[in-house]
This record gives sequence, C-alpha cells and structure tokens, in this order.
Amino acid sequence: MCGLFILRFLREFLMASKPTYEELEQRVKILEKEFLERKRAEEDLRHQKKHLESLIEYSPLAIVKLDEKHNVTSCNRDFEGLFGFKESEIIGKQLDKLIADQENIHDATSYTKKTFMGTAIHGTGRRHRKDGAYIDVQIIGVPVIIDGKLIGAYGIYQDISHRKQAEAALLESEEKFRLISEQSLLAIGIIQDGHIKYTNEMYAKITGYSLEEIYGWEPYGYVRTIYKDDLAFVMDQAQKKQVGETDILTHYRFRGFTKARKIVWWDLYSKTVSYQGRPADLFTLIDVSEHVKSEEDKKTLQKQLQNAQKLEAIGTLAGGIAHDFNNLLAGIQGRASIVLMDKDSSHPDFEHLTEIESHVSSAADLTRQLLGFAKGGKYEVRPTDLNELIKKEARMFGRTRKEIRMHGVYDKNLWKVRVDRGQIEQVLLNLYVNAWQAMNAGGDLHVKTRNVILDEDYTRSHDVESGRYVQIAVSDTGVGMDEATREKIFDPFFTTKEMGRGTGLGLASVYGIIKNHGGFIDVDSEKGHGSTFNIYLPASKDRIIEEKQSGQALLKGSETILFVDDEDILTEFAEDLLGALGYKVLVAGSGKEAIEIYEKNKAQIDLVLLDMIMPGMGGGDTYERLKNLNSNVKVLLSSGYSIDGQASDILDRGCNGFIQKPFKMKELSEKLREILDTK
Repeated sequence: MCGLFILRFLREFLMASKPTYEELEQRVKILEKEFLERKRAEEDLRHQKKHLESLIEYSPLAIVKLDEKHNVTSCNRDFEGLFGFKESEIIGKQLDKLIADQENIHDATSYTKKTFMGTAIHGTGRRHRKDGAYIDVQIIGVPVIIDGKLIGAYGIYQDISHRKQAEAALLESEEKFRLISEQSLLAIGIIQDGHIKYTNEMYAKITGYSLEEIYGWEPYGYVRTIYKDDLAFVMDQAQKKQVGETDILTHYRFRGFTKARKIVWWDLYSKTVSYQGRPADLFTLIDVSEHVKSEEDKKTLQKQLQNAQKLEAIGTLAGGIAHDFNNLLAGIQGRASIVLMDKDSSHPDFEHLTEIESHVSSAADLTRQLLGFAKGGKYEVRPTDLNELIKKEARMFGRTRKEIRMHGVYDKNLWKVRVDRGQIEQVLLNLYVNAWQAMNAGGDLHVKTRNVILDEDYTRSHDVESGRYVQIAVSDTGVGMDEATREKIFDPFFTTKEMGRGTGLGLASVYGIIKNHGGFIDVDSEKGHGSTFNIYLPASKDRIIEEKQSGQALLKGSETILFVDDEDILTEFAEDLLGALGYKVLVAGSGKEAIEIYEKNKAQIDLVLLDMIMPGMGGGDTYERLKNLNSNVKVLLSSGYSIDGQASDILDRGCNGFIQKPFKMKELSEKLREILDTK
C-alpha cells in the first residue's frame, strides 16, 4: 500500500514538473515519514479504544451507551447486574422506557434531554430493575461530542439504596431525639468551640432571645447572658474544659441577663461529651430566680435540690431517650455492618458506610453520656482485686498533682469484691480531688486497704449485713471539717464553697455508688487535723476472670437463634444480620409471639436474643416463661438502656449475658459465641 501511494505521488509530481533526483528523493522521505506517523496515530487510537472499552466493561459502575436517538448501543456487566437486563435484550431500545415507570419517567427523560443538549449532568433518582424492584441510584450523564457534533451519550449509575435507607433512618432518629429534647422543661444545649451548636426552645424562653439570634452569635456570644460579676468564674470553667483540665465544676449556680437585661439566677449542669467526633459541652440550664430572693431562700433551695425525685425524673427521661434512640441506631448500625461485610477500602461505598458507622458511634456515645449525666451510667459488677485498681488510680492522680505526696499500704491477701470498676475509679478520683482541695499548699495523701470482719452491732446503724468486708481508707493532711460540715458532707448539693462555686455532688455520688454496691462510707475529721474517709465493700468468694482480648475476625456459627424485638427497624434486618454470621434465624415481634415460636421449635433453638423493653409481655416476663419451658435455655439480653435496673435483675435471675444497643456486628458475634460455646 505504501508503494502504491508513493508511485501515485511520483506520477503526479513528474507530470507537474521535472524535478531533480535529489528533490525526488527528499519528497519520498517526507511522504514515508508522514505515512509512518499516520500509522502510529491509527495504532494509538486503536489501543485507546481498547483501553476505554476495558475500562467501561470492568468498571464498578453501571454504564450504558446511547446513540443520538437515545437508543441503547451497549452496556457493561455492572449495568446488567444492577438492572437485571442482558445486553442483547436492550440493544436498540429506549433506555428511559426500560428503567423508569410512569412515576419517575419525567425525571428520567429530563436527565436524558439535558445530556443530549451537550451538558454533563449529575444527580440522584429512583429507577426499577427488570424484576420490578425499585432502587435508588446516583446518575451521571456524559454527552459524546466529536468534531462539534453530538453523536450519543453515556449513562453512569451507582446503587445508593442502602445509603439512602441509612441516611433516612439517621435523620429519623435525630428528629426523634430533637422532639424529646424540645418537650423537656429544662433548657438543653451543646456548645462547641464557643458556638451553641444546638439548643431547645426552653433555652430561648429563659434567655429571651430567639433561636435565630442564638445560632447567629459569634464565638462565646453567650457571654451576653452572664452577669458581669459572675462572668470571670463561668468563663474560667469553660476555658478549663477547653484545655482538658479535670478540676472543673459540673454543677454550679450563677447570675445571668435576659435579653431585656433582667437579672436572673440559673443552675447549670454540664458534661464534656463527643459531638460530631470532637469534644463539646452538653449543658442543662434551670431558671431558679423565683426561689432565690434572699440568702435564706438560697439555703432553702439547696435543701429542695436534694430531692432525689428530681434526679430520678431526669434519669427516667435520659433512660427513655437512650432506649428509643439506641434502637434506631441499632437498626442503622446493623444494616451498615451487613453491607460492609463484603466490601474493602477500595469499594466506592466503603468510605460512606464507615462514616455512617462513625456517626452512629458518636450518637450512641451522646446518649450514653446523657444517661451517665443523669443516672451515673452503667452498673456492671465483676470480681475485682481492689489493690490493683487503687494503685493504678493513685499513680494517675499523683502524676497530675505533683504537690501531693501519695502513700499506699495494701493488704497482700486482700479479699476480692464484686464492683463496677469504672464507678469505683470514680469514687477514688472524687475522694482524691476532695483531699487535694483540702490541702491548698500541698500535703500527704494516704491510701490503705485491709480485710475486716464487721459484727452486727457495727453494721446495724449502716443498714447492711454483718460479715467479711474490704476496707479502703483515704486520709489527707488538709484543713479538716467541723461537726456541722461532717453531718452534711454526703448530702446532695451541699458544698463548703461560696454560692455559684459548685453544688458538692462529688461526695454525694461517692455515697450513692458505695451504697449501691451494698457497702457504706463514713468520715473521721477534725478542724485543722485532716480527714479520713473509710469505705467498706462486701467481700466476695468469686474468682477473678481475666478479660478476653477481642480478636479482629467475626466469629461465626451455624446454630439457630430466636430474635425477639418489638422494633420493626430491627426485626426487618435481623435475619440478614444473623444470617451473615452463619446462623439460622427465627424472628418474633413480641414476648407472646416469642413464647409461641419457642414452644414449637425449642428442640432446634440454641439461643434467644431477647429485647428487654417491649409492650405487653416485657423481657423479664418473657425470660421467666422461657425458663419454665426449658430451664437450660440460653438467653442474650439486649436493650437501649444501661445494664442497671431491670437488666441487672434479669441477669441476676440467670440470664446468660447482656449487650447494649446499638451494637456492632463484631461485638454481637463475640457475645453469641461466648454464650453458645459455654457448656
């Protein structure tokens, strides 16, 4: 072909003129070079076409190609998988008529028309598969233009159904949390970086500002609501939280201004929480102006605030929020876990799904922190060596307070006790902080443990049983207390600080925690001679069980599990969640239905995953009925509430374990195997 091309050129060239031999040779070389460049260009074009075809065919996105009449000319394997059509079935057909029905045909044709007007488009919509099932998709339309002429277009689709469902569920749960907050008679809000990120209508009501004004404030704009004489103290507490200091007050009173410049008295309760992955301040504000008219009124209010019914009411509210909110979060977490099982970090949905899990975890932390703020958090007792726990806490405190000299004397044969380790750590920290505050110029803090046997004469006044106890003595060389102070030291909200400098809940919470563990606490102190707090906890003969280190892989099984929960959001995916772990699943939407299913299938059912709070027959009654049917039934209890209260009672009756919603698939897999593998 090259020779013919050159001969044709030579004939034309010779007819036009009489070139020299050198001119003829030069012209041939130029033609050969042009011909080779054209061949290379054609070869490059052929390779580029092959690369594009491979890219489209093996893309993780569903891609379809249309001609200028909107007819399908080809599609890749992911398009076939997503919509259920074979390429041979749709060649030459109108795409919009294939995947859009009357409800969304206008949306589909609108995207197509815009693309064929020469504009790349991006959006989302609902389309249907060949089998009629609807899917939510992300849509990209790309026009194909050659030499200024539009000759066709590509349609690119990605299934976002799971993401849409998760987003909808998360929005629903956030809205439910917001509705509960808006019904509260307390002003509730979240402050982060000096900005009020969220607050309810009650805060607007007691300050006199609208929500629009509040959200429009500059950083620390809320200072306009604080009375000038109390401003330095309130801001000092806020700044200490910003830098992570621990010696801050979580409950105090101060004076404020309304928008109308009226002076009011507020009681503030606050706690550092994680909000959107970063530290924030969760606060509750109560207007107590009507009660604070004189110093005498202030003293009266202090006594009224001791009323445990108010704290119990807040605890009940927080528990309800945690239960309902955590049920919703459990649904979101479960579905995200299922979708994530077969995806690695290279999958286009992986980042979205892991981000959803992160948001679920943050939301769960927020509900747990709200519950802890109101009721003291979880209560999960385990056999414990107090010496090890006390030594660790003393080392940590000693490192932060160099002016305090720590001393310890520990009984080498100390009896074991059954305690919630986190709560006992909180008890010790509160006592250490109390001692530090009593030693302004530094001093000595002594901690001592020993075994004691208390007779009935000694324990009668403390309303506990006689017998073996472990004693913890915490002594300081501080200013000490007079008799009047000693009598009130454990009263809620009693404090020796001036008004607005704290409510004294630290020692009150110490008293409550020790009391809830079946023990008691007393104090020996004289003015100018320091103080000694003596804690007594019942000894236990239980053996300490080493905590198992969590593995990385999901633990699977093949047994049959009866899943019992009244929440549709959980029962709808229970079979997928547990099935993904290899289990056969039966589902019941109530306690009554669970009993009926268990009676018919008890020989096949290996474990019951039982929700604690259900209308009609609750988790406690359902557990008793199951035990009557089979005394060896294995039950894993689940709840959005913490483990204290009803859950603790059910566990005491022999229930095999507890898992708090929302739980991740890995945590669930470990709990199931822990119970199922126990003989």
